[in-house]
Amino acid sequence: MSRLPSNSLAYALRQAARIDAAVFAGQSLADNLLARVEAVARPAVQDLVYGSLRAYGRGDFFLARLLERPLAVDEVRALLLVALYRLETRPEAVHTVVDQAVSAAGEIAHGKFRALVNGVLRSFLRQRTALEAALQADPVAPNQHPAWWLQELQAAWPEQWSAIVAAGNQAPPMALRVNRRRCSRADYQAQLAAAGIAASPLGDDGLTLAQPVPVDRLPGFFDGLVSVQDPGAQRAAELLAPAPGSRVLDACAAPGGKTAHLLERADLDLLALDLKPARCRRIEDGLGRLYLAAKVVAADCTQLDQWWDGLPFDAVLADVPCTASGVVRRNPDAKWLRRPEDIASFALTQSRILDALWQVLRPGGKLLYATCSVFPRENQRQIRGFLARQPAAGIIHEEQILPDAERDGFFYCLLEKRS
Repeated sequence: MSRLPSNSLAYALRQAARIDAAVFAGQSLADNLLARVEAVARPAVQDLVYGSLRAYGRGDFFLARLLERPLAVDEVRALLLVALYRLETRPEAVHTVVDQAVSAAGEIAHGKFRALVNGVLRSFLRQRTALEAALQADPVAPNQHPAWWLQELQAAWPEQWSAIVAAGNQAPPMALRVNRRRCSRADYQAQLAAAGIAASPLGDDGLTLAQPVPVDRLPGFFDGLVSVQDPGAQRAAELLAPAPGSRVLDACAAPGGKTAHLLERADLDLLALDLKPARCRRIEDGLGRLYLAAKVVAADCTQLDQWWDGLPFDAVLADVPCTASGVVRRNPDAKWLRRPEDIASFALTQSRILDALWQVLRPGGKLLYATCSVFPRENQRQIRGFLARQPAAGIIHEEQILPDAERDGFFYCLLEKRS
C-alpha cells in the first residue's frame, strides 16, 4: 500500500514503475495490472505505462550509458525508465519530475535507491544532448522496437517498414463503432458535435475522434449507442457479413467487439467461444451494454467435443491468437514480451485452429481468418499452407492492413468451403 498522495506525480510514477516491472517479469497489460491503482490516478498512470513501454529500448539505451552497473532491483529500473519518459515528454517540468521520482523511490527497497535515482536523472539532464545524438547514431534504439522485430519488418515490407515502425511508436487514434440497431452514424456524429467532440466517418459504422476522450464523455455510451473499436478491427464484420438468420461461430471471441459488431449488423444464431471464463464474462458484459444476445461458452475451439453439437455453421470468424505486431501501439508490452520464436509458436496454433474450425463449416459456408499481425508467417504464408492442406478451400477476399494514422494493422482472408 502506497503512502504517497494518490493525486501526486510521485504516486503515478511509483504505480507505473510497479506495472512496468511486472511486464518486464513476463506479465501482460491484459492481466488488468491497473486494477490496484487508485481511480483518480489511473489515467496518469496509464499514460506513463503505455508511453514508457511504447518507447521500447530508448530508455534502456540511456540507462546503459548512465549507470555504472546493471540494477539489481527491477522496480528501480522501471522507475527510471518511466521518469526518463516523463522528462522527455514534459521538459517544462523537469525539476518537479526529478523531485517526484525521488519521492517514489522512497517506497522501493526501503528508500535506499533515492540518491541513485536523483543522480541518474540529473545526469541525464546534463548529458541529454550528447545522449540523444548517440541514440540517433544507433541502428536499433531510435526505432524503439527489438532488433529481431525490425528484421522481420524489413524482410516482409522493405518499402513500408519504417512507416510501420513510426505508427507503432505513436499513441493510437480513438475510434468508435456506432450501434446501428440503436442509432445512425450521422445522428451519433451530431450528438458528438453537440458535446463538443469532433469526429469523422470511417468504414461502414465507424467514427474517428479528433482527440481521445474518456468513455463517460461519449453520449449514450452506457446506453449501448456506441463502442470503442479500431476501424481495422471493424473490417471483420464488414467482410464476413453473414446473412440474417445465419448460424455463426466466433471462435476466439474475447473481448467481444467483433461478436457485438456481427450482431449489430444482423439477427444471427451466434455462438461465441473463448478459453477463459473471465474473458467470456467480459463478452457477456459487453453484449449486455449493447442490448445484444449470443450464446457464450468457455471452451478450446480446437477441441470440438467440448462444445460442438454437430450442426454445421454458415459462417465462422477465426480471429486467432497472434503476435499482435499490427496493434503494438495499443499493446506496447508486446515489444517487451515477444521473442523471435513466438512467431513460429503462434503459427502452429493458428494452423491447428484453422484445421479444426474448417470441420464445423458447412459446404458453401464462409470462414474469415483474421489476425492483428503484420508478419507474413502468421498471415499470407499461413493461408498458403492451409490451402495446400485443404483443396476444397478457396479465397474470396484477402487484405493486409498496415498500421497508419487511421487504423491499426490487421490481416483478413475470407475463405469459402467449396463442395
